[in-house]
Parts: sequence; C-alpha cells; structure tokens
Amino acid sequence: MDWKQLISHKRLGKEDSHKTHAELRTEFQRDYDRLIFSAPFRRLQNKTQVFPLPGSIFVHNRLTHSLEVSSVGRSLGNDTARQLRKLHPEVPEGVFEPFGSIVSAACLAHDLGNPPFGHSGERAIISYFKEGNGARLQTYTAPDGDRLTPGQWNDLTHFDGNANTFRLLTHQFQGRRRGGFVMTYSTLAAIVKYPYTSSVAGSKAKFGFFESERESYLRIADELGLSCKNPAPESLCYARHPLVYLVEAADDICYEIMDIEDAHKLRLLSDEQTMSLLFAFFNKVQCRHIERSFDEVTDINERIVYLRSCVINALEQACTQIFVTNERLILDGTFVGSLIDHLPPHLLSAYRACEQVARKHIYQCRDVVDIDLAGYRIIYTLLELMMEAMLSPEKAYSKLLISRVSSQYQLQAPRLYDRVMAVLDYLSGMTDVYALDLYRKINGNSLPMV
Repeated sequence: MDWKQLISHKRLGKEDSHKTHAELRTEFQRDYDRLIFSAPFRRLQNKTQVFPLPGSIFVHNRLTHSLEVSSVGRSLGNDTARQLRKLHPEVPEGVFEPFGSIVSAACLAHDLGNPPFGHSGERAIISYFKEGNGARLQTYTAPDGDRLTPGQWNDLTHFDGNANTFRLLTHQFQGRRRGGFVMTYSTLAAIVKYPYTSSVAGSKAKFGFFESERESYLRIADELGLSCKNPAPESLCYARHPLVYLVEAADDICYEIMDIEDAHKLRLLSDEQTMSLLFAFFNKVQCRHIERSFDEVTDINERIVYLRSCVINALEQACTQIFVTNERLILDGTFVGSLIDHLPPHLLSAYRACEQVARKHIYQCRDVVDIDLAGYRIIYTLLELMMEAMLSPEKAYSKLLISRVSSQYQLQAPRLYDRVMAVLDYLSGMTDVYALDLYRKINGNSLPMV
C-alpha cells in the first residue's frame, strides 16, 4: 500500500463534487465536526460503557469514552506523522500531516454502531438469530418469494457494532442526505477494524461491513489501494488501512486504563491496588520522579489521575514507535496483532495485569453483571416483538408497534434482508434509557403521564 493513495479527500456519496469551501478546515477536520454535531454521537451519552450509567459517582459512558479515545488518537496520529515525515522527506506535503485529524475523527465514531447496553446488546441480537425465534429466518420465505442469502444470514448471526458503525456512516437511510454522513474515504477506512465479511468472522463474531455495505467498502478499498487478501466474494478479506492500528491502540489504551480509574472511584479497587497497577508501567527511576510530584498532589484521587495520565502518555509514545518501526510490514499488510501486542516487555506485562484485574474484579462485579442481564433481556424482547411486527405487519398489534418507528427506518423495504436490517437499525440506535422505557411500556409496567 502507498501513503499517497491511502490519504484521500474524496467523500463517499459525493465523489464527483469539486466544491471548494471558503474556510481553513481540512476535509478531515470537517469529518470530525460532522460527527461531533450529529444525533448518533450525542446519544452516546446515554449508552453504557462498562459500569451502570452514573448516579452520585460519575464514571465513563460511551460519549466520554469516545472523546478520550479521540484525544489519544489525535496524539498518536500527530506523533506518528512527525516521525514518518522525518523518515520520508520525499513524500509530498499533505500526506502525513492529516493523520491526527483522520485518526481523531475515526476514534470519535468507533462506537456509534453499538446497540444499547454494549456487548450485552450485541449478544442478545446474535442469540435471537442463532437460538431464538429468529433462527427460522434462515429458511423463511417471504410472501413474495424473497429469502436471505447465506452471507446475509451470517450478518445476523454475527451482528457486530463495528460493522454497524460503518453502516451508520455510509448507509443511505431514508430522509438523510445521499450517502449518509458523506465522510471521506480515508476516515471511513480508518474505522473498519475488521476489513472482511461476516463469512470470514467464524466464531469471533467480528467483521467490518454487512452485505448491504459491501459495495461501499469495495469502492473505498479500490480508491485507497488497500491490499486484498482474499478476493472471493463469499469470503472477501482486505488488509487494514494502516491508520486503523492507531485507532485501535487509542481505544485499547483508554478503555483498559480508564476502567481501572473508574473501578477505583467505585471502590471496586483499593487505593493500594490501583497505585500498584499503574506504577507497574514504570521503572524505579521513573517511579521516583512521579512520586516527587506527589509532594504537590496530596489527594489520593488526584494522585491516581496524575499517575493514570503518565501511563497513557507512556503507552501512546510506545505505540507510536511500534507503528513507525513496523511501517513496512503495516503497508505490506503482513503486520500481525495489534500495536499493544508489540509493547516492550515491561509495558506489556503491566498492561496484561490490568486486563486480568479488569476481568476478575470489574467485568464480573455484581452491578456490571446485573446491567448485562437486564440489557440482554430488554434488547432480546424488543427485537423479538419488532421482528414479528415486521414479518406480520397486517396484525393489529404489529401496526401499533410499527407506528412508533420513524419513517427513516425502512420496515417496508422491498427486500426481506433490508427489512430485517431496518429493525436492527431502529434498535441499535436507541439509548439505554429509551430502550428500557419502551420495554416497560410494551410490558405494561409503565404508562405515559397524563
């Protein structure tokens, strides 16, 4: 792959537009601004990150997480660009310089497609099609004779928030401007963490684009010159756009380290446990330097905030160096694993320790498990009811349910697959609170106040 081709200002849906803007923003900065002012981005404030949405103690939701990932991503992009500029002075101006803007925009968007209740919502959707009443759709024939293809069925049984993000940003929803958000090719490519179809996902249930957006991704991949690892239509697989590695690293850094800080705030981890986990990222000399700063910071919470910022900075610098060192492998599409996987031994050991503590003390704590259980039931139930309404729209109850759905969701689309995806669009666009409120009303547990 070639950097000069990988960075493109062309916009999906406006390929032939040559309109110039009388402003100083770059096209990639415009991507960032379109995202941050969008309704799907605002809704992230009411979507669970890990812990239940905040009460008296504020912890991260999807919105604050995305903003922090975007901030780290901008640093990764800018620092990488500066180093590559020194290594490749022959590359034209304007190729490396936009890295920070592209990565920060992609980071901002990376969770937009997640359904309510995060991974629990994803699992509920997958379970409905694999084990629940949705399994009948594999062999279902619509009144007009339409059926799901094997690839379309794989999309449903491997439903993934990553692929749904790409759909949200590119799908031509009714009532929206042509081409969805009309993002640049490079920003869209930097979002696709798993650049292959659901048929390649296997048991991991991770893939980059639904069958409905296959042509959009192919257009982007062809324009940017992304390496194709397997051109077979049923198992299409590409190499990642190189900047995906920086987006992934920003996400990995933020969720792992910030989850530790949130767990400390909620007293799931003691002061000593938290300090020990974070100090493990540094050698003795670095630890003494940090401890000297504590003379001016006496509050334990502020000390942990400062220490956490030092950890994020150390990981950001390490990932930048790993990317630059492995630039050739990344451009060849042969780099294996994530940037985090290639951290120096002392940093990787400290990072893995945080992962182990998170799995044991955070992701399995009672409040998190309770949210998972409730979220699973809410999404599963809503999906079951809405799918039945879509398949039998002539029924009285179906008409009532469908009447609540905005016209932008094409529940009466000609193809069966598009109607199924419209139901998933509707559900995945909900906030946690909206999904809970609708669930209560449908079950008769809540009525509108008169």
